[in-house]
Amino acid sequence: MLNRRKLFSTVAATVLAAGLSVGAAGAATAAPASHAQPSVSAVATGCGYYSGNALTVKGNTGNRVKEVQCLLLSWGFSVGPDGVDGDFGTNTYNAVRSFQSWYGGLAVDGQVGVNTWRALRS
Repeated sequence: MLNRRKLFSTVAATVLAAGLSVGAAGAATAAPASHAQPSVSAVATGCGYYSGNALTVKGNTGNRVKEVQCLLLSWGFSVGPDGVDGDFGTNTYNAVRSFQSWYGGLAVDGQVGVNTWRALRS
């Protein structure tokens, strides 16, 4: 797990550095004031906790929730002070709603269904 985190950190830093070298072109598409523009456009293959797309909702626990939380973090959305803890509580629920609203074209319901999974992994 430590090697995966180290790899993700290295990839994220490289992508961020590459994005900064491109210039201000990316700054024209501002995200809502509630969170910064994502520094990594998401992890297309996922974070490795879960690869399915089952409905994931507030109150769920485990690897599906860890995957949601990790993907939300990769998009720049905070899931609360505990980070990736596998508990779909209020912080994760609010982060999912914020992501759905920001991404556009998704039902803003705080639930991670097929369409939200697809968007998180895009």
